[in-house]
Amino acid sequence: MCVFDAKANMDKLSALSGFVQSVNLGSFSAAAKHLGVSQPAISQQIRGLEDQLGTRLLNRTTRQLRLTEAGERYYVYARDILDRLVEADRAVQSDETQMSGPLSIGLPLGFAESVLADFLIRFKKEHPCLLLDVSLSDQFVDIIQERLDVAIRMGEIKDERLIVRRLGVARRCLVASPDYLERNGQPVHPAELKDHDYLLYKNISTGDHVPFISTLGEKLSIKINPTMIVNNSSTLRQAALAGLGITIANRWMIEPYLKTGELKLVLPEWQYPPHPIHAVYPSNRFIPFKVRRFVDRLQDYFKDMGALDGSAGHLYD
Repeated sequence: MCVFDAKANMDKLSALSGFVQSVNLGSFSAAAKHLGVSQPAISQQIRGLEDQLGTRLLNRTTRQLRLTEAGERYYVYARDILDRLVEADRAVQSDETQMSGPLSIGLPLGFAESVLADFLIRFKKEHPCLLLDVSLSDQFVDIIQERLDVAIRMGEIKDERLIVRRLGVARRCLVASPDYLERNGQPVHPAELKDHDYLLYKNISTGDHVPFISTLGEKLSIKINPTMIVNNSSTLRQAALAGLGITIANRWMIEPYLKTGELKLVLPEWQYPPHPIHAVYPSNRFIPFKVRRFVDRLQDYFKDMGALDGSAGHLYD
């Protein structure tokens, strides 16, 4: 016969909360302060968990806590349990009440600087009780290891640990300043790019080869000789504006510069393959309402801007 032990279950939830907060905040003392208990109480709770499980969850040093391999696995489930408990409470509350607490987001740096800063400000104003914890990087970021709730990714996604919502496709083009084109000439065929100063985005999957599709469907891959390699799209745009060479850009991100004439299209009859943009989140995690709301609002923002071509699916399908 199974006996429900309310106290034992409450103690276990308290211990899980202490464990998860210790990992999130990096120390027992920070977790204790956050939860309003003593540091020895947190330490005792986690030691009790380890005794019950028969394995060590955390390696402790004087400077930091580090999850063991077993601790990494246990953290995922513990956080999911606590997220589901919070969501259960909020399920009977208003939508706005559910929009509180931390929301950790990973965004490409150049993309956020050019486009998403305004969206983040609007979203924060809509939900003042939400703590937006935004990480900006043009480097590949493992969202599971970094414990992000959601991230925006460019290009194709081939990670079975992630669930993906395709937000749409961004058109890309080549641009240069009028000054550069006046000094070096306007190329009329992709093959001529090898004789031009090319400003290369470092993280591009095709490396020093630029793929093209003509308006007639012809496909080419042209080897270029980069004179500058940068892992940030905003810096590349500034370099192009300064007349340093030809670079690739998302069309809707550089549209204002095309309208003012500060940049001009290069090889407009040849298109760089479209760039899919996705929202991704860990497949082993419960999806809080605030994550769904964030991605839905972002999708609406893109639609209002006319930024992306097409969309598909729901994050939580």
